[in-house]
Amino acid sequence: MTDWLQPVRDIDPAGDPVEEILKYAKHKLKMSRLYPRESRLYATEIIQGAPRIKSVLTGELRDVVENLALLINHWADSGLIRAVDPYHLIFSIWAMTQHYADFEVQVKAILGEKDHFEDAEHYLEDMLRRMLTV
Repeated sequence: MTDWLQPVRDIDPAGDPVEEILKYAKHKLKMSRLYPRESRLYATEIIQGAPRIKSVLTGELRDVVENLALLINHWADSGLIRAVDPYHLIFSIWAMTQHYADFEVQVKAILGEKDHFEDAEHYLEDMLRRMLTV
């Protein structure tokens, strides 16, 4: 979990909010590309009810996400990004990035064997910029 939470901790509260969120999302996508087995292992653990890491989810993960949500709300309240539900934004980023690792077989069945991460990154950036830019 430490490696997977580090990109959240690397977000600069003083940075440009859209760029910081994009940097985070792109880092998550890169991790899915580089560590698909680890992503699938985590997904499997969650699907099974998190019997081994439930305390981490309700402790460290929850704290990190709560702090990020507060930062996103602060940026929105300051007029630096559009107002969004910070939790659903975070969940959406996780879904849009980890899907490529967790459901790789499905993605390749639909898109073929080509590297789909570059296209995914362009789509992710376009969508998040449109959603967040004031």
